[in-house]
Amino acid sequence: MKLIVGHYGSGKTEFALNYALEKASEGKRVLLADLDIVNPFYRSRNKSEFLEERGVTVVGSSLENGVWADIPALSPRIFALFDETFGERLADVGGDPAGARVLGRLHEKLDGHQYEMWMVVNANRPETGTADQVIRLLKEIEAVSRLKVSGLVSNTHMGDETTWEDVLAGNRLCREVSGSTGLPVRYTCISETLAGQKPEGLEGRVFVMRRLLRDIWSQGGENHV
Repeated sequence: MKLIVGHYGSGKTEFALNYALEKASEGKRVLLADLDIVNPFYRSRNKSEFLEERGVTVVGSSLENGVWADIPALSPRIFALFDETFGERLADVGGDPAGARVLGRLHEKLDGHQYEMWMVVNANRPETGTADQVIRLLKEIEAVSRLKVSGLVSNTHMGDETTWEDVLAGNRLCREVSGSTGLPVRYTCISETLAGQKPEGLEGRVFVMRRLLRDIWSQGGENHV
C-alpha cells in the first residue's frame, strides 16, 4: 500500500495518477483511493472515468455521481485499500497536515498493515523551498496522520516551462532532506518534454509524467496549483 502526501502544488495527485496508470499497464489490478476532502480542483476522482477505462479502480467519493461535491465525509468503499486481492493499492491524500488528518481516522486500521508513505516535494513552492521547510512539513504530516513517511518523491516543476535546472534543483533539495532524515529518494519526476535525457547525479528512479489534470486546470483551477 502506498500513501501519497505532500504540500498543495507538489503534484502529488498527478504523481498518484501516473503511478497508478503505470502499474495498470504492467497488468496489475490497481486501486486508487482518493482521500482528498480538502481541495476540489485536483482530486483523483475527477479523473475516475479516464482511469477506470485503463484498468484503475477509483474509490473515495460518498456521492456516486458527485465528483465536484465538497463533502467532509469519505465513502466506506475506501476500505478497499485493505483488499489484498489488488496488486497495487494507492491513496491520494489531501495536501498539507489538514488533508493528512484523514489518515489519522484510518490509523488503527492501517496499524498492522504494511504500507509506504511517500512525500512529494516541489522545491519551486515557497512553502517547501528549503530542507528545513520540507522537514517541518514532513513532521507535521506525520504527527497528524500518526504514520511515518518512508520515502521522498522529487517533483520540482514549473508546468510547461519546467527545465532540467528545475529538476536538478529539486533533486538536490530532496537529497539534502534525505541526508538529514535518512529517507530515500524513491523517484525524480520529469515532464514528457524532458524524456529521453538524463543528467548525471539524479537520485531515485526517473519517472516521466503526463499532465493528466491539464483539463481540470483549464476549467478554473489555476489558483489551486
